[in-house]
Amino acid sequence: MSFTVEVKESDGLRSLHFGSAWMQGAMRIDHPFELAFEYTRVMMAALLLRDGDFPETVLQIGLGAGSQTKFLYRHRPAAHLTVVEIEPKVVTVARESFCLPEDAARLEVVVGDGVEFVHRTGQRYDLIMVDGFNDHSHPGDLNTFPFYKACREKLTEQGILAVNLIGLSDGVKGGFAFIESAFEQRAVRFPRCASGNTIAFAATGARVDISLEALQERAAKEDSGLALSLMLDRLATLPGCEQGRLRI
Repeated sequence: MSFTVEVKESDGLRSLHFGSAWMQGAMRIDHPFELAFEYTRVMMAALLLRDGDFPETVLQIGLGAGSQTKFLYRHRPAAHLTVVEIEPKVVTVARESFCLPEDAARLEVVVGDGVEFVHRTGQRYDLIMVDGFNDHSHPGDLNTFPFYKACREKLTEQGILAVNLIGLSDGVKGGFAFIESAFEQRAVRFPRCASGNTIAFAATGARVDISLEALQERAAKEDSGLALSLMLDRLATLPGCEQGRLRI
């Protein structure tokens, strides 16, 4: 796969584009380690689903502008991060234009196919984040049952999967049905973001069973600019959350 990689700037926002008007990532120039998009903050709700120093190991599929990588690098300093990006030009641009850290001890960037990496790796991860798209904003083989099943097999006993399912319409499961099947129904879709992105989470091992009030408290304690209060308030509308608890 090869395509045009462009960097644009407007009103203090530097954005990454794959030869189209669609943003594939962005950074506020004055605050390079903050998360500029709502959906990236919602994906970080994965950090609230487990206790303690979670996660210790992270696999990210899709680098983009490196926003989520940089957030984890700053706010989870004990975690080891592995990022798989299929397009080498994206890695170069992330380092040159989006402040991606150079730290071989904590951050490993692999140029390769994310599907192949997950199937072949012998490592297991506490958190797997999937946010990879081609120049047509399509996830391709990332959004399949075999891929999500492989992700489940590569998670630890405290494992969480977080997936950006862009473009899901209200009431349409789309690729979320694959996630549900691969994780034996231990999955949940958060309410759709204003941008149209829908974030899904799935769990392995110990059950996630937490009150929505406790989620709000954990989010407030993060002290990392996640700004998840409004999204977490909307969880009460999800099937299964009517009693004020999130269970997966």
